Amino acid sequence: MSYSARKAIFDNFLGNAPHWYKTTIVAFLLINPLILWSLGPVIAGWVLVGQFIFTLAMALKCYPLQPGGLLAFEAVLLGLTSTDTIMYEIQSNLEVLLLLIFMVAGIFFMKNLLLFLFSRILLGIKSKRTLSLMFLLVAAFLSAFLDALTVTAVVISVGVGFYGIYHKVAAGIDYKERDDITTDEEVYEQHRADLSQFRSFLRSLMMHAAIGTALGGVCTLVGEPQNLLIANTANWEFGEFFLRMAPVTIPVLFAGVLVCLFLETTKIMGYGATLPDAVRKVMEDDQAEREAKRTKKDNWNLAMQALVGVWLIIALAFHLSTVGLIGLSVIVLASAFTGVIDEHAIGKSFEEALPFTALLTVFFVIVGVIFDQELFKPIIEYIFTLDRDSQVAAFYLANGALSAISDNVFVATVYVGEIKQAAINGVIDRDAFDLLSVAINTGTNIPSVATPNGQAAFLFLLTSGLAPLIRLSYMRMVIMALPYTIVMTIVGLIAVVYFLKPATATMYEKQLINHHTVEQLKSDGKSKGH
Repeated sequence: MSYSARKAIFDNFLGNAPHWYKTTIVAFLLINPLILWSLGPVIAGWVLVGQFIFTLAMALKCYPLQPGGLLAFEAVLLGLTSTDTIMYEIQSNLEVLLLLIFMVAGIFFMKNLLLFLFSRILLGIKSKRTLSLMFLLVAAFLSAFLDALTVTAVVISVGVGFYGIYHKVAAGIDYKERDDITTDEEVYEQHRADLSQFRSFLRSLMMHAAIGTALGGVCTLVGEPQNLLIANTANWEFGEFFLRMAPVTIPVLFAGVLVCLFLETTKIMGYGATLPDAVRKVMEDDQAEREAKRTKKDNWNLAMQALVGVWLIIALAFHLSTVGLIGLSVIVLASAFTGVIDEHAIGKSFEEALPFTALLTVFFVIVGVIFDQELFKPIIEYIFTLDRDSQVAAFYLANGALSAISDNVFVATVYVGEIKQAAINGVIDRDAFDLLSVAINTGTNIPSVATPNGQAAFLFLLTSGLAPLIRLSYMRMVIMALPYTIVMTIVGLIAVVYFLKPATATMYEKQLINHHTVEQLKSDGKSKGH
């Protein structure tokens, strides 16, 4: 093969990614079979997990779908997992995938309303500390009753809208005339400093909101997918789930609030940037112009989007259907009553979510490797050798650490299955099962904010179209989350060890709950085919 042919192949491989990155991915693909054959599947599995995390960390160099997908494809060829396991993971997470496909697209049809509301909030609140605290608390409240991915989709949509307005004005372009806001080549020199500060301002708000989704999501049965799994296993209703988690989640929530105020006051770790006066002026002018030119048709569209928003909240709050199907109803209602009937216009609503949906499916392959190679099993077996108090703390920390490097839903699924089997086998009693369930839920939700791959909402933000616009890279997210990670993890650990106590229950109630646990285990075993 000639040099020109080899160069053409290499240039096409992963497109515009840096040459060193392409070479690294090729090296990964070449050494993985050697590691498998020489060191065994367990070591090869851990190496693969590390390589996949690398592709996530380099998301701004190359979208992780392609390099991560190649690693996942190789894992199947090498026998580290199977297509049956992958299909089981996909089926188990179908609601999450439908949520991404339909709910995020539904939010697209409400972006004008969201921009209308958040513009008033952002321009009306002059204090950055107050604004940051509001973003954190609103995201926490919404995530407790809706879901973190939906809330993150809203925040991303708002962030892109704000950024686009000023970026185009800074380039001397009418924001209505051009869609491209990805390059700074046309930005006037005098506007570059303000644009850089504006990016920092938006980054901090996005991170406060992302942390808020974790703070709220851990509190309730519907906040995160693994919460529902744990609640069903333990036979906890909505109120009982909240009360059992409260000794840990409430102190952690207050700790998160204090960290938010501390970061915005000290202006460390990338926080504290304020909205530049020039940007505020542009956004105020844009808001005034929009209001002056708003027609009856525009007002009707905003009103209909508001009504659809009310439907969305009611449907989610009362769990009228799965989140994905509710999102589909939002698409139908919002587009039908705002005049969006062209298939190409509707197609734009799916552009944000579908790449991430594909990436998440690739992630399930990596999860399949972890499952099939039992990479976490030695950790679980060691924890069960400890006394009860040490077990609770160890489960909390182990779930947090493993969630940060893999996925909190998967980690919770594995661990709750292990303690369920241990309870049925008589290794632990019902009280220990309850305490460990709380430790698993809080462990997978709180320390996992350390990395973007720890929570789907964080990964969604990292791989969204907003992240490269505001220069939010993997390592920047890790650094900005670090103060929250340290404080929230420590406060959660203290609460798990000292505040968490077994709930009182009669022997008859415990027998009923244990019976439910046995029946649930049998049902799960049949569905998995095990």
